[in-house]
Amino acid sequence: MKYILSIAVIFCLGFSASAQDAELLTPTPPGPFIKFSEESHDFGDIEQGEKVEYTFEFTNTGDAPVVISNVLTTCGCTASSWPREPVLPGTSSKIEVSFNSAGKIGHQNKVITIMSNATNNPERVKIVTNILPKTDS
Repeated sequence: MKYILSIAVIFCLGFSASAQDAELLTPTPPGPFIKFSEESHDFGDIEQGEKVEYTFEFTNTGDAPVVISNVLTTCGCTASSWPREPVLPGTSSKIEVSFNSAGKIGHQNKVITIMSNATNNPERVKIVTNILPKTDS
């Protein structure tokens, strides 16, 4: 029994090491490259009319400066601010997103598209929330 358990443990460790090696072996293409620390944020349940904000942080993991030319949103209810100056290789910056739930109800999934000179252009992040009807207090 110990022999079978030992074989199973070795087998599992081999698979996890292979998955990590494959990720490490995937090279970043030359040029600027945007890597977000989180690609999605869920605000959970909010009340209709609430305004919520979130900051997406990213790092330029490439070997040239990233220049963000535009940030596009899926509706007028989201607004964003982003760095207007180049983000140098190895440095981080952020994109701020706000969402106004006025006039909305139910599940919302808003995509923010980042246009830049990065090799992974365009890059996308998203915000998700569930808007509950406003309760009278």
